[in-house]
Amino acid sequence: MEPREVIDGMEPFCSIVIPTRNRPQKVRACVECLMGLDYPRDRYEVIVVDDGSVRPVEVEGAKLIRQPPAGPAKARNAGAQVARGELVAFTDDDCYPDVGWLRAAVDAWRRYPNDLLGGPVTNALANNPWAEASQTLVSYLYDYYSRGAAGPRFFTTNNVALGRRRFLELGGFDEALPRAAAEDREFCDRWLHAGYRLRFVPGMVVHHAHNLNASRFWQQHFNYGRGAHYYHVTRARRWNEGLRVEPWSFYVGLLRYPWNCHRGARAMQLMALLVVAQVANALGFFWERLTQWNLRYR
Repeated sequence: MEPREVIDGMEPFCSIVIPTRNRPQKVRACVECLMGLDYPRDRYEVIVVDDGSVRPVEVEGAKLIRQPPAGPAKARNAGAQVARGELVAFTDDDCYPDVGWLRAAVDAWRRYPNDLLGGPVTNALANNPWAEASQTLVSYLYDYYSRGAAGPRFFTTNNVALGRRRFLELGGFDEALPRAAAEDREFCDRWLHAGYRLRFVPGMVVHHAHNLNASRFWQQHFNYGRGAHYYHVTRARRWNEGLRVEPWSFYVGLLRYPWNCHRGARAMQLMALLVVAQVANALGFFWERLTQWNLRYR
């Protein structure tokens, strides 16, 4: 398709969707950050979807939707349903997009209106090793799944943008996933299966302030493992192939990856935490497999 042009001097109207639950201070800080984007303020809206917070969120400067607790996938879909924008962008309540984030997304979307757009995500908590390890894993996945002529195959949902109409046509995020675990991988795979492309946009920078400790880090990656089982089963059905997981070279590359950016004790620490993450992931994967087996045959 031809690049999109500004019609009558008007920029495309955009919608930014943020799911949140029980993090009022974080989501207010995120919305405040979004108020300062380098994009005409009357040409974008911010939609916050409160996913069943114990104390309902109150936030200024955004359209607020409330729903019973059902998970971020359903929350993002609810936001997209009421969005008025031609372009819908997703981020999370603990994220702070760069001032040029939306501008970069719009410029890329004008040129590639049928692509799913994603950009760099950085760790905003440099002194938190758990957050750094988690972001190192995501960075490795971006690198690993971007190899080859076909281009990227995976973006995280805290930094994606795409045409709203196309998003709704594909059914949005899979609401069978009730927690933040693999809904991004599943949607990216469904997008590719429909014949569209993912496109990396360097200017779409988001800073992620994911405040983790040992317990939250373990739980996060255990849930990722549970989601990974659902993703691999769903992907196998979609592509009509056997259940396929990453080869050993994937894990070898992962353990080497911290040394690309760090040296010495810091690299060793991140490597050790990545091992912990993969153990939690594997346990979550087999826990979900056993759970589904028991539900099927009990």
